[in-house]
Amino acid sequence: MRKISTIYRDPLDIIWIQAAAKMGMRVHRSSEVNASWDGCGTLTIGTPETLDPDDCVAQMIFHEVCHSLCEGPDCLTKPDWGLDNSDPAKRVHEHACLRLQAALADQVHMRSFFAATTFFRSYYDRLPADPLSDTVPQGDPVDTVIDPAIAIAKVAWDRAHQGPWAEPLDDALRRSAMIARALDGITTAESIWHQQGLR
Repeated sequence: MRKISTIYRDPLDIIWIQAAAKMGMRVHRSSEVNASWDGCGTLTIGTPETLDPDDCVAQMIFHEVCHSLCEGPDCLTKPDWGLDNSDPAKRVHEHACLRLQAALADQVHMRSFFAATTFFRSYYDRLPADPLSDTVPQGDPVDTVIDPAIAIAKVAWDRAHQGPWAEPLDDALRRSAMIARALDGITTAESIWHQQGLR
């Protein structure tokens, strides 16, 4: 029998689980949830068979980090950051998270890679080139109301760049982009990695 002394782990998992650890989060995998924060340091992410084909651990950790940044430091001791997805009033908080997620991913040209994979994807896909902009398109007869999620996302953007999570978050995004660049030219159109980190 061959003695096995090492194991394989997905490089992107390593990057984002380490980033989460630097932010004070232990990442646990379970088929019982999609993603859940217990308010006591453990972030539980669904197992592969419970997730969509375009989900990955990195995207899910990133999404939860963005939720926490939007809700502020007080949310760290609250289950699921103090949010309840069944409450329609909390929808603006999900929208703020997605705006922040897109803006941060744009820094490394990976907005589509780190896209939301829930039913909020349609909102994410409609975000403008600058997801934090509160400028209403000139002559737009439909969307003339400034999205209240923008104000929340802007505060979270400052936390993401000036707070204690700034360095591990930036490092994880940049390492993710390095992998994307390494795959340039060898992926096929159905791969989530296709044409990432190039624009």
